[in-house]
Amino acid sequence: MNLTKKAKVAARLALGGSLIWAGISHLTVARQEFRAQVPDWVPLDVDDTVVYSGLAEIALGSALVLANPTYEQTVGKVAAGFFAAVFPGNISQYVNGRSAFGLDTDRKRFARLFFQPVLMYWALKSTRNL
Repeated sequence: MNLTKKAKVAARLALGGSLIWAGISHLTVARQEFRAQVPDWVPLDVDDTVVYSGLAEIALGSALVLANPTYEQTVGKVAAGFFAAVFPGNISQYVNGRSAFGLDTDRKRFARLFFQPVLMYWALKSTRNL
């Protein structure tokens, strides 16, 4: 295994672990913080939305960690799609001025918007899609 492949595996495992931790946080210690990111237009109960997205993150993180090479690229595309799907929550947090996760100014909330494409790139790059 060459260094580039090792780096991609490490990046995939790190992203998977981060998603698992974030998902567990949705269900436990950071539940209120995640509620601040749910847009008003989401038709589900805010808490249900947080729980469902947390479960999705645990599933995606587990899939990234355990991915069979045959399905690795598919899992990466699904993870990138998930990051795109939750991006409106980041936009809503900025537009509505909701403080959570230390994002307590418009400048910080705006800067956070630029991290979502990084997560999408990370998901794709670490799973051999780019």
